[in-house]
Amino acid sequence: MATLLHIDSSVYPREASVSRDVAASFRKAWEAEHPDGTVVYRDLGSDPIPHLEGPAAAAGFVDPSEHTPEQAAAFRLREELTSEFERADAVLIGAPMYNYTIPSTLKAWLDHVIVMGRTTAAPTTTVAGKPATVVASRGGGYGPGTPRESFEFVLTYLEKVLGKEGFGLDVEFIVPELTLAESNPAMASLVDLAKTSRAKAHEAAETRGKALAARFSA
Repeated sequence: MATLLHIDSSVYPREASVSRDVAASFRKAWEAEHPDGTVVYRDLGSDPIPHLEGPAAAAGFVDPSEHTPEQAAAFRLREELTSEFERADAVLIGAPMYNYTIPSTLKAWLDHVIVMGRTTAAPTTTVAGKPATVVASRGGGYGPGTPRESFEFVLTYLEKVLGKEGFGLDVEFIVPELTLAESNPAMASLVDLAKTSRAKAHEAAETRGKALAARFSA
């Protein structure tokens, strides 16, 4: 039975969050195709983890057998989150763009599970090859050729951390754009494009969720 690690990081509830809504389409398709599988869910928006502090960071560079009591206590959460990540067969992440980058809660999770020589920076990491799907929603348009292309720091960051330069995951991004069009009068002319982008994102999420679940159910 496969395990899906599902992480949401939007500060908004599902009815006001495109990243949550699209990620839910993936999860629904996954569960329908693989009903006997396990889903481990972390809602970093409503239940954030603490940001990484010095003792826990330093403990990541020391063999666990040599941890001091302080380091062992500080590393406990990192070990829990990292082991959870390692046990997952697939990963689903909702990553809305806030102020041109990812939510700080998602960055906190990454800081905990980036363990040098274990999940990253090793010839073969403990999570290499796992399929990861990232729903990277954004209020405007930041694609190639757009006026704000240079302000895009979500995909450019996550593809490095999650991809071959970091964890070594097999990453696919689903990017619903212009999510503020229906609430921002200045973007009224973009409403149809926004609806199309969102519909395509839901379709891509459903297709990806079904395909990955079928792979693990075979």
